[in-house]
Amino acid sequence: MQKGSISVQTENIFPIIKKFLYSDHEIFLRELVSNATDATEKLKILAQRGEVSGEIGDTTIEVILKPEDKQLIIRDRGIGMTEDEVLRYLNQIAFSSAAEFLEKYQDSSIIGHFGLGFYSAFMVASKVEVVTLSWKPDSKPVRWTCEGSPEYTIEPADKDFRGTDIILHISEENAEFLEKNRIDALLDKYCKYLPVPIQFGTKTEYFETGEGEDAKEESREVPNMVNNPHPIWKKSASELTDADYTAFYREQYPMAPEPMFWIHLNIDYPFNLTGVLYFPKLGNAMDTNRNKIHLYCNQVFVTDDVRNIVPEWLQLLHGIIDSPDIPLNVSRSYLQSDGNVKKISDYITKKVADKLNELFKQDRKAYEEKWRDLGVFVKYGMVADEKFRERANHFALLYNTNNEYFLIDEYKDKIKDLQTDKHGKLVAIYTNDPAGHDALIQAARRRNYDVLTMDTVLDNHWMQQLEYRTETGFLFVRIDSDTLDNLVQKDEEKTSVLSEKEVETVKSTFEGLVKDHKEARIECKPLSPDDAPVTITKPEFMRRMKEMQMFHGAADMFPDTYNVVVNTNHSLIAQKLAVATSEDTRNHLAQHLMDIALLQQGMLRGPELTRFVERTVSML
Repeated sequence: MQKGSISVQTENIFPIIKKFLYSDHEIFLRELVSNATDATEKLKILAQRGEVSGEIGDTTIEVILKPEDKQLIIRDRGIGMTEDEVLRYLNQIAFSSAAEFLEKYQDSSIIGHFGLGFYSAFMVASKVEVVTLSWKPDSKPVRWTCEGSPEYTIEPADKDFRGTDIILHISEENAEFLEKNRIDALLDKYCKYLPVPIQFGTKTEYFETGEGEDAKEESREVPNMVNNPHPIWKKSASELTDADYTAFYREQYPMAPEPMFWIHLNIDYPFNLTGVLYFPKLGNAMDTNRNKIHLYCNQVFVTDDVRNIVPEWLQLLHGIIDSPDIPLNVSRSYLQSDGNVKKISDYITKKVADKLNELFKQDRKAYEEKWRDLGVFVKYGMVADEKFRERANHFALLYNTNNEYFLIDEYKDKIKDLQTDKHGKLVAIYTNDPAGHDALIQAARRRNYDVLTMDTVLDNHWMQQLEYRTETGFLFVRIDSDTLDNLVQKDEEKTSVLSEKEVETVKSTFEGLVKDHKEARIECKPLSPDDAPVTITKPEFMRRMKEMQMFHGAADMFPDTYNVVVNTNHSLIAQKLAVATSEDTRNHLAQHLMDIALLQQGMLRGPELTRFVERTVSML
């Protein structure tokens, strides 16, 4: 038996490892199983090079739980270690055998790069034993033991097959890692797609025997394999079917509806990256679908926080990204600053743009049918990413209340004749509530104006960008932001059928109704007799500012201002209200017309709504 001290810079290294090496103690299992995978992959490389004689046999990694002995064992049948290698690799913290092997054999499939992964075992174990037998001929098995201090022992061991057993004696405060369900969950989270088969205990398998009346169900215990060593993102797209992609999606996101489509990523220069990204059906649910892209490094789960590698607007996608070239910190939990990160982000953005453009060109009708969901990605991307915005001009759509879809340039051509104002601006009239604005939409159609539907959470931002960016210049106005005659500002003015005195009487009547509402302003205008007698309008600029404040969760600094526009050419105003001799009659009619206008805007509520209903019933 040998005794010695582990080569470290400080006597206090183990308390530091236990407390600070990783942000979460559960990561020890990922590190140890990853090391076992490395050992197995190294053996396969040596066998391919003819350095290992004969068949290498079963290479399954076993995770063995012995709660009665307070032990958790990770067993591999990989390369193993000689006594010299144990002294070299286990007794010098941060000396990585993976790094040395990489340098010699130049193979990127080896996971470990830091050499600290093994010592994560001491975060959960009061004692760690390593029993190992090297693949090299005439090697003898050895046992290395350490109880969480710089002192260790190394001695001969009994082991009759190649590979390494890591035996963790779980400490009292980490007893949760002796529970089967806990280990099951961790293996599923971190090791689900490791490239070497992993077994954790057994499971019961049921099967039928006999036929007809003699048929019966029997059971047997079979190995419980916890991973899929060949996930679809490691295969080429040519060998996969649509069913393969959708089956994988259901496996990852069992509660989500079927995805619209997907993108298979596969690049080996100037960086290595594989993966599959899915476009889910989002509707307007932007905030509830984050953290659905999982980052892997050589099939080892790293994180679902991909903020530094995937543009924010694409974090609404679902799927897997796997790259050995992503620079991770020692715990593999955080991305570090590196040129490859920006290149990968640009690559993913381009692939998404190319896919959307391809879908639009292949089948425009099918693309239009998906636009309600696709628009969330496209609009977000156009607002957030200038390069994507330039590409998106070829497949970003506007759609109107007739359910017709237009590219941006197509829509400019559609409205230029009737909806160009006196300043040469193209006026895009829109609604965010087609049902609530139906009367206004019908009035717009009578004038042959087109009305867009803009009712998603991103449309305010997107409209502003289109106004700012488009070469000819769009001006977006909501259909209730002014009277229809004023929405497209021409130098046209209708003549009022009322005298100035009658107009003043009408105005003062309505001003009396809103005297307690500082946010309301009365305006009398000679509109078409077919337009509503009273219309509530909300100035575009002020309303947009309020909506953007609400979107960003900021304090409301703008008053909820609105205009009450009285149509002096409507028969109810011109022939009844203006000529009424009784002030009560004028006030009664004005109140009722005002309430109808407020009701159309969803602004009539509470006692005012109750009084309106009672008054209407009484009149009937």
